Amino acid sequence: MYRTVTCGELRLADQNKEVTLAGWVQRIRKMGGMSFVDLRDRYGITQLAFDEGVNKEMFDIANKLGREYVVQATGIVRERYSKNAQLPTGDIEIEVTKLVVLNAAQTPPFTIEDDTDGGDDLRMKYRYLDLRRNAVRKNLELRHKMAFEVRRYLDEQGFLEVETPVLVNSTPEGARDFVVPSRMNPGQFYALPQSPQILKQLLMVSGFDRYFQIVKCFRDEDLRADRQPEFTQIDCEMSFVEQEDVLNMFEGMSRHLFKTVKGIDLPKLPRMTWADAMKYYGSDKPDTRFGMAFVELKTTAVDNASKEIVPQFFPEGFSVFDSANYIGGICCSGQAVLTRKQLDELTDFVKRPQIGAKGLVYARVHEDGSVKSSVDKFYNAEVLMGLKEKMNAQAGDLILILSGDDAMKTRKQLCELRLEMGRRMGLRDPQQFSCLWVVDFPMYEWSDEEQRLMAMHHPFTSPKPEDIPLLDTNPAAVRANAYDMVINGVEVGGGSIRIHDAQLQQKVFEILGFTPEQAQTKFGFLMNAFKYGAPPHGGLAYGLDRFVSLFAGLDSIRDCIAFPKNNQGRDVMLGAPGLLDQVQLDELQLKTDLKEQK
Repeated sequence: MYRTVTCGELRLADQNKEVTLAGWVQRIRKMGGMSFVDLRDRYGITQLAFDEGVNKEMFDIANKLGREYVVQATGIVRERYSKNAQLPTGDIEIEVTKLVVLNAAQTPPFTIEDDTDGGDDLRMKYRYLDLRRNAVRKNLELRHKMAFEVRRYLDEQGFLEVETPVLVNSTPEGARDFVVPSRMNPGQFYALPQSPQILKQLLMVSGFDRYFQIVKCFRDEDLRADRQPEFTQIDCEMSFVEQEDVLNMFEGMSRHLFKTVKGIDLPKLPRMTWADAMKYYGSDKPDTRFGMAFVELKTTAVDNASKEIVPQFFPEGFSVFDSANYIGGICCSGQAVLTRKQLDELTDFVKRPQIGAKGLVYARVHEDGSVKSSVDKFYNAEVLMGLKEKMNAQAGDLILILSGDDAMKTRKQLCELRLEMGRRMGLRDPQQFSCLWVVDFPMYEWSDEEQRLMAMHHPFTSPKPEDIPLLDTNPAAVRANAYDMVINGVEVGGGSIRIHDAQLQQKVFEILGFTPEQAQTKFGFLMNAFKYGAPPHGGLAYGLDRFVSLFAGLDSIRDCIAFPKNNQGRDVMLGAPGLLDQVQLDELQLKTDLKEQK
């Protein structure tokens, strides 16, 4: 055997045992006639000791080792003279009697340490080395445990894991598809699934009742920290259910994960309507670890997020506020101490192109209760004291206000400001978890690019029963029977009750602009399946990558994926995507010339 024990399991109780270990050389320390080697494997680190006076041959071999050499060591477990309380194996060491170099190694391009000196690009290029680091390996172990617990919970609840195809047809709506040319069907293409949505609905028609799958999905969209071109979903569907059944089932799964993986007893999750989330937080995934809910100071028109017109709080006199269609503010506790320079930095922050605000108005509440603002010359002390009362501000608080022509756009800008203040105030602790359900999403959203209504989720989402009559009169006001789970301002899962009636599905397709012929071409198999008895059904999908990254306290999902892509969608280790040989292009009957690709 290459080893009888791992590098993480030996303790003082194992003294005087002869053992054999195998692993990688983490570091070497030479101290006169003694040399010490830290040997690492997936399970931990064990110190090997070499005494020149006891075994010069082994001592000489040890002194020729380099970092990341793969070695096998046999020896006797001894109590360590200088113990290391930071290691579980820190009380013992191995007095080596035999050392075999299994494989020499070049010096790695970065240190294989928790705090490595390698940048992101370098670590992605040598990802197989990066995966040796304890910090990265722990993320993948966490991912394994979460996937295992998901399977265990859903199995106990009667769900069947069913695999669905990876080569499917391209469908409209949603993100762009990745497409795959078919050699046997020239000029035709498969698409990689953005989700198994239609297939899992067909499984419900098939009578499978409760389905799940931990499945790869693919979307050709712009990337950011919480997106990858290929990602993993915990995909689930249930028959004969209403929204309450689905929420209770998967709130239970989340509670199971928090308890078994993090040791946290998750309370019953609060629910917030989409309209309230947008009105008070400017986001459909609000971070509720802290307060600072918006206070509306003016709205000039009824919209989906504010069901009533709010007259302007401020008297006329400041043209920016007078001409605005929306004014909103947040109250930042204890932040009146911010300097003018810091306030200017916040102004620059909201004026960045990514946010797009035109400016920032602030007001400090002093310890004596008086209010000093950046618009003092436009409003008297009585107005500013009224603002303090309206914002429920106390002595030492800072009021920040944004305004704009577009209410929804300005709310989103105020959301970014709120999150930035939460970060600066230390209120966004990654080890604190605040979860909620966001419900009652709009069924549709207007697309300026397409000049039509688009499905906010997907075209198979059922409208709320009481809103179905509005499909004929005011489809933009229809609410969807849809729901998202949000944790710490991150959407980790979402779903809906599905349409199971062919006529209602046809009506939804018409609103989305599909002719009956187009709907039949794209979704005829689903519509036809409904004719044979489709049960009421619904479900949701969790993003496994996002869920793991939240539990691990990561800012990006990349470090909980074994082999991720970079922000340009490239795998710099494999060199993908890459060029095809002209022979392959000809075989697929693709017209692209290899010279043009280069």
